[in-house]
Amino acid sequence: MDLRSRAAFLALIVAQAAHSIEEYVFRLFDVLAPARFISGLLSSDLARGFAIANIGLVLFGAWCYVARVHRGLPSARGLAWFWALLELGNGVGHTAFALARGGYFPGAATAPLLLGISVYLIVRLSAAPPPSLLS
Repeated sequence: MDLRSRAAFLALIVAQAAHSIEEYVFRLFDVLAPARFISGLLSSDLARGFAIANIGLVLFGAWCYVARVHRGLPSARGLAWFWALLELGNGVGHTAFALARGGYFPGAATAPLLLGISVYLIVRLSAAPPPSLLS
């Protein structure tokens, strides 16, 4: 992965952190059943469970960047694809919920960041030649 792709990956993780904060502040766990379910698995206090899940998600993304992507290890490309597709779906989902609701839905304000950065990263990853098995 080149420098711009690595920077886009880091920007995507930072955008996810902002997105997680928005979801927490506007209580996504109160309006979306899967968020409520996961939060409830982690704590009887849904706000706490949601915070734990999202802190874990962002920490995993930070680990992916520091331990794999930044160092240019072979697993970096696969992790970048995973995160780019995950955040593309996340951004599309929040946008679709907001459109269906006809107004704001928790996470919709930062969804365009996720969409833009993930599309940019997908374009960069698609344009780069796949790594050689011999290198």
